[in-house]
Amino acid sequence: MKIAVIGCTHAGTAAVTQMAQLYPEAQISVYERNDNVSFLSCGIALHVGGVVQDVQKLFYASPQQLTDLGVQMNMRHDVLEVNADAHMIRVRNLETGITRVETYDKLVVTTGSWPIIPKLGGMELDNILLCKNYGHAQTIIDKARHAERVTVIGAGYIGIELVEAFEELGKQVTLIDNMDRILFKYLDRTFTDGIENELEARHIRLQLGQTVTGFEGENGKVNKVITTAGEYETDLVVLCIGFRPNTELLKDQVEMLLNGAIIVDEYMRTSHPDVLAAGDSCAVMYNPTHKHAYIPLATNAVRMGTLVARNLLKPTVRYLGTQGTSGIKIYDLNIASTGMTEQAAIDAGMIVKNVTIEENYRPEFMPTYEKALLKVVYEADTGRIVGAQVMSKADLTQAINTMSVCIQNGMTMDELSFVDFFFQPHYNKPWNLLNQAGLQAM
Repeated sequence: MKIAVIGCTHAGTAAVTQMAQLYPEAQISVYERNDNVSFLSCGIALHVGGVVQDVQKLFYASPQQLTDLGVQMNMRHDVLEVNADAHMIRVRNLETGITRVETYDKLVVTTGSWPIIPKLGGMELDNILLCKNYGHAQTIIDKARHAERVTVIGAGYIGIELVEAFEELGKQVTLIDNMDRILFKYLDRTFTDGIENELEARHIRLQLGQTVTGFEGENGKVNKVITTAGEYETDLVVLCIGFRPNTELLKDQVEMLLNGAIIVDEYMRTSHPDVLAAGDSCAVMYNPTHKHAYIPLATNAVRMGTLVARNLLKPTVRYLGTQGTSGIKIYDLNIASTGMTEQAAIDAGMIVKNVTIEENYRPEFMPTYEKALLKVVYEADTGRIVGAQVMSKADLTQAINTMSVCIQNGMTMDELSFVDFFFQPHYNKPWNLLNQAGLQAM
C-alpha cells in the first residue's frame, strides 16, 4: 500500500507517526514545502517575548525522527497538482526544480492553513510581516530588534499574545481590529472589557472598530498604517487577521465549505473514497450547533490526524466533534472558553439564556483568594449547554475543559447543578462554581 501525505505540521505529524506504527508494510511518503515539521506556532509570542529562549523547543518532532520510523520524508517538496480519480500527484523538488509524478493508493491531505493576506495599497513594503511558521517567528524577532513602534492588526489570540510580548519588550504598541472589542470570537463583553482595561493600563493603544485600508512607507519600509478612522505611525506591522484553509489542490474534487475547508465525515474521510484529510485544511463538526465549521486549532489537528491513521482502511474510531475549546494567559489573567459566546449564539439564530457569576473561587477564611468570573450560555427551551467562559488571576481554566465535556455530551444546566465535584478549601467552595451556575439557572 502506497500512502502519500501532503503537509506535515500538527495533523500530518500525528497521522504519519500513527500510520508508521499501524501499517509497517506500507510505503509512506510525505511531501512538505518547508525544511521542518511540527512547529508549534502558538509558541511564537512566547519566543518573541523571551519566555521560550530556544526556538528549537517549539518543535516536537523532526524529519529524522519520522525517517527513523521508515517514512520517506520529501522535505522542500511542493505538490503542484492532485488528480484524485487517477490517484496521482505532481511534485516539484524546490531544491533542484525537478518535477515528477507519483502515484498512491491512499492520499492524506494535511495541508493546514495560511494567514489571510489583505489586498491593500502598500502591502509590498518591508516590515509588514505574517505570523504562522518558524520562518515568520525568526523574522519577527529580527525586525523587532530595530523597531520602537509596533502595530499588530487583529485582536484574536495570536494578536493579543504578540501585543503583550512586544509591550514587555518595551515597544510602543498599537492594536487595530475591525470589531469594537478584542477577542470577539472567544469571549463576551463582560470579559473583554476587563482585559482591555489591563492592556490600556500598560499604555497599549487599542484602535478598535476600524478597518485598515492601506500602508504608507519611506525608503521601502512601512512607516504608517491607514485605517477608516485615522493614521498611525509605525516601524513594524504584524498581520494576525485570521487563516484560510490551504485546499486549492483539491478544488472541485472533494466537497468543501464556501471558504474552501474540506468536509470530512466522522472518520476523517472526504467525499472521495481514497482521500482522507485532517487539521486546519478541514471543517470540523461543531457540537454546539451540530454543523460543520472552520475552527483551526492545533488540538483539533492532532486528534484528527490520529484518527486518519486509525480509519485509513476502514471506519474504526469515530470523531466526537469539537467545542473549539481554547485558553490564553494575558499578564496575570487566566482565561479559557469553550463552545459559543452568547453573542455567537444569538447571531446563529439561537434563543439562549446565560448565567454569569463573579465569586471568590475559594473560601474567604483562606489566607488568600481571588475573584473568578464565569459565564455559561444555554438554550432557553431545553437548558442544553452551548458555551462557557472563565477568567481569574487564579488558574481555573481546567473548569472549561469540564464544560467542554458537558457540551460534547449534550448536558443541561439541571444536570450541571448536581455533578459530583470535590470540595477542598485550597481549591474551591462546597458548591463548585460550575454547580452554582447550574443552580442559578434552575
